[in-house]
Amino acid sequence: MWKYVVKRILLAFVTAFIILSATFLLMKLLPFKEPVGFPVDKFRFYVDQAIQGFVIQSDKPINELGNWLWTTEGTSLFDDGTVYYFYKRPIFEQYGHWLWNIVSEWNWGTSTSIQVNASAINIIATRLPVSMGINIISVLISVPFGIALGIWAALKKNTPTDHIISTLIMIFISVPSFIVISLLLKWFTIDLRWLPWEWPSAAAETSKKALGYIIPVLALSFGSICGYCRFTRAELCEVMSSDYLLLARTKGLTKKQCIVRHALRNAMVPIVPSILSEFIGILSGSMILENLYNIPGIGSLFVNAINSEDYSVLMVDMAMFTVVSLVASVFLDISYGFIDPRIRMGAKNNG
Repeated sequence: MWKYVVKRILLAFVTAFIILSATFLLMKLLPFKEPVGFPVDKFRFYVDQAIQGFVIQSDKPINELGNWLWTTEGTSLFDDGTVYYFYKRPIFEQYGHWLWNIVSEWNWGTSTSIQVNASAINIIATRLPVSMGINIISVLISVPFGIALGIWAALKKNTPTDHIISTLIMIFISVPSFIVISLLLKWFTIDLRWLPWEWPSAAAETSKKALGYIIPVLALSFGSICGYCRFTRAELCEVMSSDYLLLARTKGLTKKQCIVRHALRNAMVPIVPSILSEFIGILSGSMILENLYNIPGIGSLFVNAINSEDYSVLMVDMAMFTVVSLVASVFLDISYGFIDPRIRMGAKNNG
């Protein structure tokens, strides 16, 4: 088992390295984005890019490097009249410097648009708690509600209760998340005026901040509850119709005993690992939600970084989503062996 765990972790590292390397190289093929601001901010930005190894700084033209990205000629930055030229390094040289900066200094680059010259990793760090908080709360709410509804529907199979639950689940699971949040915003903020119409600011009162969680958590929970309910119902119905459960009934166990001791326990084997995969899904789905509700999280930051062509911030955001997905997938694979003792991943077959 431990040998399998080590292999999965190493494979996750290799996968993350390939994904991020490909993303970096592809983004560097896009047009170079200059900083927005005064010329002195632009100069600071290019000097910082030269220190990181992405551009070359020179006090004279270098014709073999092609057209310069920017020059201080014609500006009044220096009293001695020094003129600097900045040239773009070859992509693979930038890639090498990027890797070295991460390994040696944990430096993921600086922002070019969102917060000019600010550390990209610090920008992500300030946004991450908001996104993780919303997603974790929605998981804690949707898991018990979804599984409970699924169990109820399975126990009432082919009854009006089952038909009503299944119909509602199909309706809600078919509605996109941005439609759900749009309806919630209309009902609770415009019509009823119970909740804030956007994410409260940092200076807002604690009660208003708590109310700000209601709409995004509900919007993320609806789809997850439907997914858990449908999956739980399907698994439990399959287990309840199995031969070993019928055998348990013939041996004298009551229906309640069969369900609690055998059916639910075996149905949970595929259900519990699905919680991790569902967390990955809602984390990526919160991008739209964060933009609509003006939430300062990593989802809205990802979209803003794309629109503003802030490649350094985009790389760190991409790395965050990649790491979360890979860590969840590793735990997902490992969890099978702990949930079901019959599963022994990596064990030798002695048969």
